[in-house]
Amino acid sequence: MNTTPQPDPQDRPARLAVGVIGAGRVGPALAASLQLAGHRPVAVSAVSERSRRRAAELLPDVPVLPPAEVLQRSDLVLLTVPDDALPGLVSGLAETGSVRPGQLLVHTSGRYGARVLDPALRAGALPLALHPAMTFTGTPVDVQRLAGCSFGVTAPEELRLAAEALVIEMGGEPEWIAEENRPLYHAALALGANHLVTLVAQSMELLRTAGVSAPDRMLGPLLGAALDNALRSGDAALTGPVARGDAGTVAAHVTELRRHAPQAVAGYLAMARATADRALAHGLLKPELAEDLLGVLAHGTDGTEGDAR
Repeated sequence: MNTTPQPDPQDRPARLAVGVIGAGRVGPALAASLQLAGHRPVAVSAVSERSRRRAAELLPDVPVLPPAEVLQRSDLVLLTVPDDALPGLVSGLAETGSVRPGQLLVHTSGRYGARVLDPALRAGALPLALHPAMTFTGTPVDVQRLAGCSFGVTAPEELRLAAEALVIEMGGEPEWIAEENRPLYHAALALGANHLVTLVAQSMELLRTAGVSAPDRMLGPLLGAALDNALRSGDAALTGPVARGDAGTVAAHVTELRRHAPQAVAGYLAMARATADRALAHGLLKPELAEDLLGVLAHGTDGTEGDAR
């Protein structure tokens, strides 16, 4: 949690006019958070009807304008577009001549560092990469979730203090990521968070198929405990049939998945192999049990049935 004392917004004179280009789930939430810190959202660029509604909810009375006009009105511009669209957006904005010297240009892409903003840097902009390590819903709850949220920050040395100040004002904790490490950093977050959603959704579907009426209620305490244990203990928290080397149980799982949810088999096998490798490397899976287990995982099933525990 962020323990840095937060001065009253009225006591901070250098308040910025904030613009948002890309009213997806992230931009309006960050602008609303900056507004709580005393900054002034002045313009937002939104294309779809959904993004316009989102901007209206989180940034009421802030006009929706074309990107060039957002730049003209703003001291700080949040570029909150999909990763693949960011380089083209930056180049296009720089070519229009709308970027002003001394203007803070902040993107929220996890993949890119500050270098993607080089076209705007040549026009005199001040580049910052501030990526919140958080999942967003596009609702006001996102502003609350920024409290204590880590931000992956990449910026030129002379802008480190400015980057830190903005993150802290949004309630976050800055974590410095080297330019060359941004793709790896982003891959790590996607592996942990994005894939988790897929795994949980698949698990709930399978529980419903098995007759469980409230899979969310069943999974909630289990997943909460598993996540807490993993964050505290890492691989030592591994449990279940793979870590125990129960090859027959794993084979039974695969048989049932092929019957009821064949689309889930590849994911189950891939995660089970990764779990077996980590359990073996950390001494949790006994080598004498690993051979049969790895054989099951290599062939999908050995045809035996086992009792799941």
